[in-house]
Amino acid sequence: MKLSKERIVDAGMAVFAEVGYHGLSMRQVAERLEAHAGSLYYHVRGKDELLGLMADRVCGQAYDAGTAALTALGPDATWQARIEAQAATLRDGIRRHPGGAVLLAESPRMPSPGGLSLMERLLATLRDAGLPTAHRLIAADTLLSHVTGFVLQERADDRPPPAVTADTYADLLTRFPLIMEHAPVLAQDEKFRRSIRLLCAGFASLVKE
Repeated sequence: MKLSKERIVDAGMAVFAEVGYHGLSMRQVAERLEAHAGSLYYHVRGKDELLGLMADRVCGQAYDAGTAALTALGPDATWQARIEAQAATLRDGIRRHPGGAVLLAESPRMPSPGGLSLMERLLATLRDAGLPTAHRLIAADTLLSHVTGFVLQERADDRPPPAVTADTYADLLTRFPLIMEHAPVLAQDEKFRRSIRLLCAGFASLVKE
């Protein structure tokens, strides 16, 4: 089958899922495609560009999902609900790709249509909410960073927790009572919703009346 940029990105995503950010190489991608490594460079200039294209795909898919979610909300939805919809679809989009959070966190910081579209729409939502111009970019960047970091933490939490003896638990309860006794145990979806609402509450304090 003829090589194309789309096929190279497909193979890159598959290799990335197996070997991670630092393990990915153009040679491995070429082997996945049963092609010579040199032939890939007619379509993609190198690993950095490939990683950027892969991150752009994740962001582009998340943007499209966000568009559908916002349409379903309707024009009368609050700005907080619109922020939640965009954050939730980005989280879901990242989780669909093994290593997606690492990809977005560590890929070269090059402009891409998908990533810029996510940022532009968040900025527009915050502008429509009345957030002052000086705070919008920081607020949007904070939201995007939080979603990526949350998924990274989720992936870490997928591993089985270490065994804790009764004595160890009692010691932790004595030393860290607020964490061990008072912190609620929440499902990840609920924890995510609450975290986005806390951020929105902070943004709301800056909204012009």
